Amino acid sequence: MSQPIRVEHVVKRFGAVAAVDDVSFATVPGEMFFLLGPSGCGKTTLLRAVAGLGEVDSGEFYLGQRRITETPPHRRNVAMVFQNYALWPHMTVLENVTFGLGLRKIGRRERAKRGLAALEIVQMASLADRKPNQLSGGQQQRVALARALALEPDALLLDEPLSNLDAKLRLEMRAELRRIHEETGLTMLYVTHDQKEALSLADRVALMRDGRIVQVGAPRDLYHRPGSRFAAAFLGETNLVRGTFVETVDGRARIETPMGLLKCRPSDVPLARGQACDVCV
Repeated sequence: MSQPIRVEHVVKRFGAVAAVDDVSFATVPGEMFFLLGPSGCGKTTLLRAVAGLGEVDSGEFYLGQRRITETPPHRRNVAMVFQNYALWPHMTVLENVTFGLGLRKIGRRERAKRGLAALEIVQMASLADRKPNQLSGGQQQRVALARALALEPDALLLDEPLSNLDAKLRLEMRAELRRIHEETGLTMLYVTHDQKEALSLADRVALMRDGRIVQVGAPRDLYHRPGSRFAAAFLGETNLVRGTFVETVDGRARIETPMGLLKCRPSDVPLARGQACDVCV
């Protein structure tokens, strides 16, 4: 059963640097929730902490109603898909997919049943006897997804899963991930630095910068109503015009700029007369 993920006031420091700085968010069951941001903003550190693969200095993690902050990784019932696939080269596709089930002492017959079912979901059952070196990059990523799905997790964590694929394969795998998400109904927590990936796949996006979440919302809302200069520059191709707020008339903000008086949709943040602001064009 899919469970929501809740993160409360998480802090992780490396020396004097706060890689994750008081981060809180909550998904809803079955949601595809993205952590989006530039390299080094703390998103992978945070994802690994949710999985139990990295310690934090403070904060809490919940899966549904269950507190998992100190729960060992193998008891959290979340599965992680890594950037580099992490497939065993000497094992077949099916053996790779069922490897984690063997560690959980699940019988051979049940392992094979669940492994083949997971391969069916990612449309790789016909290649169950092949080795990883006989597969394309996209096929290897599907195997990594099947291995995670075979564990029947409450939530799926994905760390830049498409970054090693070429542009054509990335487009194909985006569609595949959306199909898998709709078919399984799993809560997915997905890390990426790729704006197009997040805006095309996510139900909601948390935009990160310098270890903090600076804005959360649906992709359309973030793109059309960025909450900061950083969000506007990072999420879209936009021109920023510096100006001074004059007044709001009939639901339109009037901004005095070097180009003259501009009328635009107002910010969600109230502005005072004479306050400096940016207009996104």
